Amino acid sequence: MPDQPDVISVSGAREHNLQDVTLELPKGRLICFTGVSGSGKSSLAFDTLYAEGQRRYIESLSSYARQFIGELPKPDVDQISGLAPSISIQQKTSGWNPRSTVGTITQIHDYVRVLFARAGTPHCPACDRPITAQTREQMIGQILSLPADTRIVLLAPKIQGQKGEYKDLFAELQRQGFARARVDGQWIELSQPPELDRYRRHDIEVVVDRLVLREGIRPRLSEALELALQTGDDTVIVAIADEKKKDTWRDMLLSSGFACTHCQRSFTPPHPRMFSFNSPAGMCPGCDGLGERHDFDPDLLVPDPTRNFLAPCVTALRTKPGKWRKHLLQGVAEHVGFDLKAPWRDLPKAARDALLFGLGDTHLTFTWKGRRGAWKHGGQWEGVVNELRTKYRKANSTMVRRFYEQFMRQATCSTCHGARLRPESLAVKLRGHGQTANIHEVSQLSIADAHAFFADLDVDGIRATIAAEPLKEIRARLQFLLEVGLDYLTLDRRAPTLSGGESQRIRLASQIGCGLMGVLYVLDEPSIGLHARDNKRLLTSLQRLRDMGNTVIVVEHDQDTMEAAEMIVDFGPGPGVRGGRVVAHGTVHDVAGADESLTGAYLSGRRTIEIPRQRRPIQRPD
Repeated sequence: MPDQPDVISVSGAREHNLQDVTLELPKGRLICFTGVSGSGKSSLAFDTLYAEGQRRYIESLSSYARQFIGELPKPDVDQISGLAPSISIQQKTSGWNPRSTVGTITQIHDYVRVLFARAGTPHCPACDRPITAQTREQMIGQILSLPADTRIVLLAPKIQGQKGEYKDLFAELQRQGFARARVDGQWIELSQPPELDRYRRHDIEVVVDRLVLREGIRPRLSEALELALQTGDDTVIVAIADEKKKDTWRDMLLSSGFACTHCQRSFTPPHPRMFSFNSPAGMCPGCDGLGERHDFDPDLLVPDPTRNFLAPCVTALRTKPGKWRKHLLQGVAEHVGFDLKAPWRDLPKAARDALLFGLGDTHLTFTWKGRRGAWKHGGQWEGVVNELRTKYRKANSTMVRRFYEQFMRQATCSTCHGARLRPESLAVKLRGHGQTANIHEVSQLSIADAHAFFADLDVDGIRATIAAEPLKEIRARLQFLLEVGLDYLTLDRRAPTLSGGESQRIRLASQIGCGLMGVLYVLDEPSIGLHARDNKRLLTSLQRLRDMGNTVIVVEHDQDTMEAAEMIVDFGPGPGVRGGRVVAHGTVHDVAGADESLTGAYLSGRRTIEIPRQRRPIQRPD
């Protein structure tokens, strides 16, 4: 094989104001492009070298792939040889996606998810007790505790929230002797499997047995449960028929590995997707993983707290409740213990929350008094806010939607309280640096505190072996962020709130963590906004990127960066049409000795910025 050139040779660059620039840049070096603003530094670095590197990469792809990407224009340059694949890290924010955080940009969150899924300790979301294994007898007892003559279906979960057509799975299940399955909530015959969209997520559960809970059913139930646990990887779903509502089923999850014996609840084994707020398996159902939602605000709903709920004090209801609704509200009042005719401001918080947000799954008894006497019935109270949410979603009229929007405000999600994840995900915990925390609490730590947490993580036995590789990546990437002076950021800091300098240094740390070699990195003034004490740490990171076998070109005005660079290219002598030429290049001493170089004049001390002997007095406001 021919030897690869050890220089990047540029010949006849005329992009923007460049004037036939011809230059050789050594590979594997830290190179600083400097000069007055508008002299052509960025035109050569970004619009010529980086742009040509991207164009050549796209041309190397197949014609099928190129039709989706499009073609990039060729820079105005005669020839560039020895060019390596290029990566640009510019002065710009990381985008406006509210789902992006410091943790996701640096991929630290991905490794943290794996760590919590494989080495975390699951707890019950209700009682916070560690989850222990549930025996077969406990599962059978839980099923037999259901009312007599209840119809149930034992299901073994095979696919949960994954994309694909699964034709082979349906055929394999049929060969194993199974006849039915539940696919995305619909009961199907395996002899006639449905055509599934390969790009959508699906849930597939195979029917193991259908039973009616009667006397003497225990042997058959035990045998079916054993088969379901084997087929479903120690997890079984018991679908319970609702006798009052036809074709309505309620699921009860049972697991031999993850169950709370105190609350009699079973949980699915932790997996990495369960800790992602970008995945349906982990995101909070109330806010879809955003941590915030545009929702009804109690302060806007009740502008006059001197009125009572029947007045109504909730303006969005518009009319007084009728007789049927009044008897429902009276049932809520009797259950919680308050007077419906009392002013809103005098009601306790429990009463306000019950009226607005409902009582969840609590079963209430309502008393209806009619002409033929009184009779009682049971039910649940969902609350006014849930009712208004339904009306807002179903509203087709713009006028109606605007009416409801006047009572809404962007606020922290009331379901997850800003954690963005499901309760089951937040109930998995790790202990490190003397504290026990879930994944949201770890993400709220600053980079410095998170580094200390993972440096002193308390895991042992097989969990320590499993955690070794994720911990290695997490600690390394956190160390990179510390080295570029971002110790004050938190992992859950949202990308749109980052400054340009912070965003650039985060991407720089990500590139160091990727471990690429033979790449041309082009950076745009990474020292902007950085405190002088952290400048050396930034330069150390750039030198580490170079030592990994990469060429690093930095567009910079900082003196420390120039002195650390192995080659300086000074553009000038002026901006715009008066620039576009290389007035000096070489080491810092070569540039300092160049007569035409304005940068060299300041580096050598021939020109200085004088400190004023007298300063204007500070004008303080009265």
